[in-house]
Amino acid sequence: MGYKLVVLIVAILVGTFFLAKYRSAPPQPKLLSPGEFNLVTFAQNTPNARDLILDPQGTVLVSQPSAGKVVSLADPANPVTVIDGLNSPHGLVFRQSQLYIAESNRVSIFDYDADTKKATNPKPVIDLPGSGGHFTRTILFTPDDKLLISVGSSCNICNESDWRRAKILIANPDGSDLREFATGLRNSVFMTFHPVTRELWATDMGRDWLGDDLPPDEINIVLESKNYGWPYCYGKQVTDPFNNNQLDCATTQSSYIDIPAHSAPLGLAFIPANSAWPQDYWGNLLVAYHGSWNRSIPTGYKIVRYKLDPAGKYEGEEDFLTDVGRPVDILINPDGSAYISDDQNGSIYKLTYERG
Repeated sequence: MGYKLVVLIVAILVGTFFLAKYRSAPPQPKLLSPGEFNLVTFAQNTPNARDLILDPQGTVLVSQPSAGKVVSLADPANPVTVIDGLNSPHGLVFRQSQLYIAESNRVSIFDYDADTKKATNPKPVIDLPGSGGHFTRTILFTPDDKLLISVGSSCNICNESDWRRAKILIANPDGSDLREFATGLRNSVFMTFHPVTRELWATDMGRDWLGDDLPPDEINIVLESKNYGWPYCYGKQVTDPFNNNQLDCATTQSSYIDIPAHSAPLGLAFIPANSAWPQDYWGNLLVAYHGSWNRSIPTGYKIVRYKLDPAGKYEGEEDFLTDVGRPVDILINPDGSAYISDDQNGSIYKLTYERG
């Protein structure tokens, strides 16, 4: 039996053990940051809770890919199905009164009734590759009203045959003029805009099977027409063994912040200035580490605070919330409260800060 195969089997067994441990005895999230923060479980019966969004009336909606539906949490104890029968729905975004939903194989526009919390009259507008790995699709509107769509790779490491894979795509709101926005992004599941620079920031997951500490996962500032390296390069323009002289990594865009390998970064959210948060948090970035499954010592399962200056310059980082099951998305509300989804425990947590 080859060395690589032995390492693969051991890693899978270790990962399975730790995931089973977390599932059998879910940890209690623990705030590490000082101050009068309060964390409560907002909703508990939302299995595989993923993308979070506020509807026009301020009600939380959450996608549940494994159940094929989107639900409303107007009453957190009794979720109301907004729409079901979907193909692994993930990304959600509103444009005026219309709800855009990204399924694994398409993006569709729905009429949304904010009073009944129902989505109807689906209109598919963009076809996406629905097979292979990395099935989640995330969507976001730019400040100039273009639709961004993140599509992960079909594999761990390979040369893609479908031009839409391992990219962030861009299109008009009606789905027309679909094209590449940025490439070389293995799996940028979540993205957001910096509140001051208006640049697009996205997390990205590095490949597997280069060991416990390589390659790093990434936070990227995603610029149009740039190549971020995958599958040939990673991190700070480092050459991947897969490269075999296919690409000069010096020509690729470097990561902005490297994250410990296998942390699996997902949701990210900037803390608004002039919010209810303490002033030294304003403009900082919170990132959800979904957690490793293939590392000898698991890492992640937490929310990390990235300290940034007003223009987004990196100044440091610290753990903010630990012992989370498997955190996914972070939604910060206009009033300063925040919601965090946990797809392992099927929970939504609510975080608030109360001044003394």
